[in-house]
Amino acid sequence: MIVFPAIDIRNGKCVRLTEGRFDKETIFGDNPEEMAKKWASLGAEFLHVVDLDGALAGKSVNLSAIEAIVKNVDIPVQLGGGIRTLENIEELLSLGVSRVILGSVAVKNPNLVREACKKYGDRIIVGIDARDGIVAVEGWGVSGGVEADALAKQMAEVGVKRIIYTDISRDGMLSGVNVKATARLAKLSNIAVIASGGVSSIEDIKAVKAVEGSGVEGVIVGKAIYTDSLDLREALKVAEGE
Repeated sequence: MIVFPAIDIRNGKCVRLTEGRFDKETIFGDNPEEMAKKWASLGAEFLHVVDLDGALAGKSVNLSAIEAIVKNVDIPVQLGGGIRTLENIEELLSLGVSRVILGSVAVKNPNLVREACKKYGDRIIVGIDARDGIVAVEGWGVSGGVEADALAKQMAEVGVKRIIYTDISRDGMLSGVNVKATARLAKLSNIAVIASGGVSSIEDIKAVKAVEGSGVEGVIVGKAIYTDSLDLREALKVAEGE
């Protein structure tokens, strides 16, 4: 199982939001590149980066910060936030981003996801962000009007190999991962799923590890590693089965 340290970028800074709300922001660093180096130095094998300004703008915004991260760490980076065109996908992959996360566009234009999967294969991930089982789009501010389970099945049909499932109500709340819903989504869609939202302690890492057999292949950790309620090195050991 992979543990993905999260780096959320807003106005060029490393921040965390609570429940995806832009009015509930905590700044944890002025330099996302240095934060990326820190997590890599502690043993992270993959980084999860989100361009929060991009999520609102509907296109990548923090390109200089993203490029600095990619060029200065030796581990792969997956990136999400407002990526809604094939041109934007191509731009990011050419910068050195390993995997691109599509969110709102998966709801609004599944044919684009199909095209992207044909062209780039498993370098395309779909982020399904849900509140009470209903998908939210456009920086989590708008209901997508579709159930997470139904969207996951649809994405499987268009060729998606991997989903990130976020329970928005738990994101940034340190209230525990929605392990049950994450495992169910993996089984229903028959796609690899990365858990996101709510990690608060090593117990959450153990809980996600316990459903690895359901198709849950990783977990994203954010606020917990920034506030020291979770030690990244310990989480990595649990993920490796130590």
